[in-house]
Amino acid sequence: MTIRPKPAELLVCTCCKNAADPAVTGEAVLSSLSEALAGTITVTGVQCLSNCSRGCTIALRGAGRWTYVYGNIDASAHLEAIRDGAARYVQAPDGLVPWRDRPLHFRKNCIARIPPMETE
Repeated sequence: MTIRPKPAELLVCTCCKNAADPAVTGEAVLSSLSEALAGTITVTGVQCLSNCSRGCTIALRGAGRWTYVYGNIDASAHLEAIRDGAARYVQAPDGLVPWRDRPLHFRKNCIARIPPMETE
């Protein structure tokens, strides 16, 4: 019997603007990631992740999983890191990807790590 990982979701703040390049917006990141990650993880736009000083911002979450919030995202510059990080997150049953196994951008731009709501 094969155990399938629990579903995961990638949230994208649609209100964000990148401080270094205001042309990089949350809406643009959402559009890029929705297309690039289609079929691998659900990508959902959300109002505001309240990380304005380090936008654009994404979060990885899932039932029974730790949630991670990452900032300073530029979909064109960080697409491979996001793809890799999301794939590793999906494969981790509890969402805990060892720090050294995370893409470099994720290691350097983690805003928060939030425990799952469910407790044993």
